[in-house]
Amino acid sequence: MIRKPVVLITGAGGEIGHGLIAHLAASGNQPVITLDVNPLEPSLGRMVQREFTGSIMDKSLLERVLSEFEVATVYHLAALLSTRSEFTPVTAHQVNVEGTLNLLEFSQREAESHGRPVTFLYPSSIAAYGLPDLETKRRAGKVKEDDYNTPSTMYGANKLYCEQLGRYYAKFYKQLAAESQSGRVDFRGVRFPGLISALTVPSGGTSDYAPEMIHAAAKGEPYECFVRPDTRIPFMAMPDGIDALLKLAAAPKATLTRTAYNLAAFNPSADEIRTEVIRAFPGADITWVNDVKRQGIVDSWPADVDDTAARTDWGFAPAYDFERAFRDYLIPTIRERYQRGRG
Repeated sequence: MIRKPVVLITGAGGEIGHGLIAHLAASGNQPVITLDVNPLEPSLGRMVQREFTGSIMDKSLLERVLSEFEVATVYHLAALLSTRSEFTPVTAHQVNVEGTLNLLEFSQREAESHGRPVTFLYPSSIAAYGLPDLETKRRAGKVKEDDYNTPSTMYGANKLYCEQLGRYYAKFYKQLAAESQSGRVDFRGVRFPGLISALTVPSGGTSDYAPEMIHAAAKGEPYECFVRPDTRIPFMAMPDGIDALLKLAAAPKATLTRTAYNLAAFNPSADEIRTEVIRAFPGADITWVNDVKRQGIVDSWPADVDDTAARTDWGFAPAYDFERAFRDYLIPTIRERYQRGRG
């Protein structure tokens, strides 16, 4: 049986997966197969060639994928997110680290079997950073990839370690073996800022105060923002996040100087976000009720990051600045979602 070259997306039912499946299906370059613990929504499921329902921890399931398909590219999106990871750190390690290791080993074997490197796209996070205090955060300005890599969360620690695992598979895998075995996994990571999608409901991430404000205002519900008004971290509109992954996947390997890249688009304060939401929904009831613990996590992330390497190496250029992201993408789409619901 001839195995068919495909793109594999893990965690395909999540926020990034939605947009990625739509783009890849529309391009029609390679069929898409997916792996998620839950079945995909029917509208998404129709766009993929094969849908596997199960866990990235299930090695026998990965063996089945390996036997049936020739995977050319992996988008490894499956993860336990930041807030949940703090409550279940052991589970977070199992899913985020051991699951990623399973997928890296799967990709290594896949590349060995069909004689070509597997491109492995990995969404990391600004949670990989850990700044010690607000004064340092203010002084640091735009933080480079290799600075302040001392995360204070389980999720951040998982992401940082998996970046290093990917680098190991790409450059140093079994380096004491008689013949070189590295380079079969072409690992490419991006450190996403807070990603805001107009199409999916926020799922409790630590940076979700921005989309939560819009959703609450559009529904006509009060919202208590859990961070201080002056809180500032980088954000990005979801279409730019999808575009970045696709651009990085397509970049010639020779142009890449890193295995993990910073990305950023805009970095408003929480109060600036509130002002923008109230401009669109004048009656919105948005107040401040600080959650000291979650605030501490957000304060440990940079106010902004230096994404020069991504812009130089593979042409990263976000289309949405703060105003355009909110006025042209987020607010109209979310407003329509709830108006349809009332209709």
